[in-house]
Amino acid sequence: MENDQTLVMGILNVTPDSFADGGQHFAFEDAINRAKDMVAEGVDIIDVGGESTRPGAERISVEEELNRVIPVITELQPLGVPLSIDTMRAEVAQAAIGAGALYVNDVSGGLADKEMVKVIAKNTSIQYIAMHWRGHSRDMQDLAHYKDVVREVREELENRVEELLKAGINPERIILDPGIGFAKNSEHNWELLRSIDRLQLLGYPILIGASRKRFLGELTNSSNPDDREAASIAVTAMMAQHKVWGVRTHSVKSHKDAIALVNELEK
Repeated sequence: MENDQTLVMGILNVTPDSFADGGQHFAFEDAINRAKDMVAEGVDIIDVGGESTRPGAERISVEEELNRVIPVITELQPLGVPLSIDTMRAEVAQAAIGAGALYVNDVSGGLADKEMVKVIAKNTSIQYIAMHWRGHSRDMQDLAHYKDVVREVREELENRVEELLKAGINPERIILDPGIGFAKNSEHNWELLRSIDRLQLLGYPILIGASRKRFLGELTNSSNPDDREAASIAVTAMMAQHKVWGVRTHSVKSHKDAIALVNELEK
């Protein structure tokens, strides 16, 4: 799966507790209005999530997750912009696909719910984003131990791909995410971003989700996630230079502009 330029996946958190925008789009009407704003700004994909995966977050019930995301996806489907469901649960993924989602963005890469791989294999028109993952939010930072973070993340992603292929999933449907901020400390995150070309050697499209994360705040002395936007845009520009498949961001237009600028300079 190739595209001419880096895509912008807009984050739509229908949650009360996400780290950067928790509660801002939790109400149904607020979520729909935010999605419409993203469409107006040129978003390429809207990623709808109903369960926070910030460090330390507790899990919600499958019923609560379904109640948060399915009405939103159903309402957004007529907008004509590809929709993604951000979930670790096979049941939620299947319901979202039924409501019109074209992507399943699974931060666990199929490890949190063993039925997920079956759902993806069965729905042959769906693109599957498999992220590098070592454990749930409540304790994932305790698992941030690496001797060579780039090599180990690559190897663990390769293991996930092997399982996906064994399940009969077409490799052209697989997108990989190194999991910036998930079981990683700040230096791990920076090392992965510096070594994006090594990750691209895996041979699969790469999605990067660094937007407004804590490691950017540590660099810029910004405790408020909103104040990390300039740094987030800089990451997007760097990723666009490396021709990554996509970036997952909280804002849209500024990132689209950064990508357009990189493309113009490289003509």
